[in-house]
Formats: sequence, C-alpha cells, structure tokens
Amino acid sequence: MRELALNVLDISENSLSAGARLVTLELEADFGKDRMRITIEDDGCGMDEEMLARVTDPFTTTRTTRKVGMGLPLFKYSAESAGGSFSISSQKGKGTRVSAEYQIGHVDRMPLGDFGGVVLQLVTMNPSVDFLVRVRTDGGEGTLDTRELRGILGEDIPLGAPEVRAFLKEYIQENLVSLYGGRL
Repeated sequence: MRELALNVLDISENSLSAGARLVTLELEADFGKDRMRITIEDDGCGMDEEMLARVTDPFTTTRTTRKVGMGLPLFKYSAESAGGSFSISSQKGKGTRVSAEYQIGHVDRMPLGDFGGVVLQLVTMNPSVDFLVRVRTDGGEGTLDTRELRGILGEDIPLGAPEVRAFLKEYIQENLVSLYGGRL
C-alpha cells in the first residue's frame, strides 16, 4: 500500500467483516514530538489468543478466497520501518484494537494519503455501522460521530444521501486541513 489511509480502510473493512457495529478511528499527531499514531478499534467478534498470536503473519487469514492476508502485516511493517511501533489486542466476543505509531519525519514513513476520503467512504457506504472518528494534533481536536449525525438527520435521511455526502465531504476536509494542514 502506498499510503496509510489505505491501511486504515483495509483494517476497518476487517472490522466490518467481524460484525462490528461501532468502529472507532483515531489519528493523533504531535508535531513537536515528531510522532503520529493511528488506532482502529471495533466491537466485532474479536479473536482468540491463538489467532491473535498469528494474525501479523502474512500466511494467516480467515479468508477462504486466498491463503494470504497482508493488511495487518503491512500496517505493522509500515510502523516499525518508520521508527515506530505496532500493537494489537483482541478479546473473543468483545472486539479488536489495532494501533500503529510513526515517527512523522522518518524517511521511510508513508504519507497519510486521503484519510478524509477513507472516512467519507466508510461512513456513507456502511449504513448499519456507526463510526467515531477522532483527530487530535497540537493545533486542536475534531470528532465525527455518526450516532450524533443520525440523531440530527433522523431515520429518513441516510448518511449516503447525495446532499449529506456532499456536506460530509466538505466538513471532513475542512476540519482535517485546519487540524494538520497537509503535514502528514
């Protein structure tokens, strides 16, 4: 993968496949400390200890269509090769939490990419799942919670409606630019 946002999309899709009803995405950047952390957490089916121990091996997958799973191994590699770290925790029946930390200025850190576009796609294309998105930087914090949006819009207006999607696209981009201004 050429950008970290695609890792976020891939791992979020794992959460959806695991039956998650709530997916939390967190992006934290501390430019003063030259650190960035991306965390994806879900309330899906989780993994037992045996699967958790093997999940970052590319030849471990739950898919039946192919025998390799590259999402988590690539996410782990991207963090560790960029002066960072990777962690994953999971509990069967409770959910999974994946976190990768990066040195922002490391020569091998992939660009964040279109994080806003990934958030927009996840939020608007998965009407039965809620997303909580938090972005924190030295310059502030922003939150997008689909539960709040659904409360405002009511049950008759889906988040994927063209007018809502257009509003969300602008809202997400505007807030991301004000928080990290293309520095990731």
